[in-house]
Parts: sequence; C-alpha cells; structure tokens
Amino acid sequence: MGVRALAGKVVVVTGVSRRAGIGFALAEDLLAAGASVLVQSWAEHDAGQPWGADDLGESGVVRLLGGDVRHVVADFADPDAPRRVVEAAVDAFGGVDVVIANHARSSLGTLAEVTAAELDLTWAVNARASILLAQSFAAAHDDTRGGGRIILFTSGQHLGPMSQEIPYAVSKGAIHQMTLTLSDALVDRGITVNTVNPGPVDTGWADPDLAEQVGRALPAGRWGTPADVAKLVRWLASDESQWVTGQVINSEGGFRRWAM
Repeated sequence: MGVRALAGKVVVVTGVSRRAGIGFALAEDLLAAGASVLVQSWAEHDAGQPWGADDLGESGVVRLLGGDVRHVVADFADPDAPRRVVEAAVDAFGGVDVVIANHARSSLGTLAEVTAAELDLTWAVNARASILLAQSFAAAHDDTRGGGRIILFTSGQHLGPMSQEIPYAVSKGAIHQMTLTLSDALVDRGITVNTVNPGPVDTGWADPDLAEQVGRALPAGRWGTPADVAKLVRWLASDESQWVTGQVINSEGGFRRWAM
C-alpha cells in the first residue's frame, strides 16, 4: 500500500482516549495514510478502570494526533450516540467512508457475580453501539463515493473461555456473530463488514504477572502492539480489501493459549 493509500477518505474511529490505546494508534496511522479522521472518546470509562484515564485528558490526546482530525465525546450507553458520532463526521468532512468501532467497555464478573445491570450496560456499549454505528453509517454513506468499510472489534472469546469477565466476553461474542449478517445486509452496496480479533495487545492494562504469563504463550516473545493492529486495520479500510467481507480475522501472532 502507498503511504497515502487513504487520501480523500473520511474515517470514524471510536475509543480514542489514551495514548497507549489501540484507538490512538489507529487514528495516527490512518492520518498518516492521508485520511481525514473523526475520533470518539469517553474517558469516564477509563477513569473507572485500573489503568485510569490518560493524564493529558481527552482533548490533549487528540491534539497529539495533529493532522485533519475532529473529536467528539460520546457515551455509547446512550442509544442516540452512534448516530451523533457519524453525523459529526459528515458535518465536518462532507461524507464518511469508513467506521471503525474500536471502543469497548471492559467488564469483569464471574457467573456468581454478574448482574443484570452490568450485562445490559456492557451489551449496550459493546454490541448494540456497534450495530447502531453500522446502521448510522449505512444511512449516511453516499455510495457514489465508492465502497464503504465497517471494521468491528472482538476479543478472542471464540478461541478460549473468559469466565472471569462474562459481560465482556458475551458482548464481544455478539460482535463476532453479527459480522456475517451485517456484511450480507450491506454487500450489495459495496460496503464491507469485517471484524478484527487483535489478540493480546500491550496497552498498559495487564499487571506484571499476567503480562509475563501471556508473554510466554506468544511465539514472538512479546505482546502485540497497537501498531500491529493499525497495519491490519489500515488495509481493511483501504480499497485493496474490497474482496474481503463477513470475516472475523484473528491477528494474534500465533498465541498459544494452551501454553499458559
């Protein structure tokens, strides 16, 4: 792919609130490839997690991106938020070509601990918002601009159990299963829908013991990086990926779960 492979494209990237996160790397890479990018963030989620919010704040993180970027703060627990995010991209740039639903609500909880409220919230943010982003994109996309791209994110729950984080695993499983159906709904318009399972990625969330344990199961001797994910997503967002749709792509560096 050329260095300006996405020149003229308008891309929405959700979940861009931390410099160490996948979303920041996606936005940075897409901007370098020539795209105009609207990023969504919701730092309140990070603030409630062990890793915490970025100390630069959401606006500080976005300023570091530079380039042709816009920013929207939105909570995907609100069912109207996906529409507002997509419409903000159209208002800012005159159209939209790619939506990347990178955001996620992280949620621990065993079967004994899980509550209906947490199941509902995690499903709403992770799965429902992904569907509504696809719906809003389909409504806003001008097919004369060429093939559109929707890129979703799942988390390997289809390859190994995640019994300590049931709300998260179930909601990500829904994204895995919706991929083919959403693809079929949009393929006649030249819009592709694919999902990425990025495997273990070092975004600063793992404690030292887990980092070491997982690292031993990765043949390269290291965790994945946000940059590894960004390379795949850039290709999926480009015209070169037009023949690929309805796929869940495992990009895990040969992760040997059984070796943990």
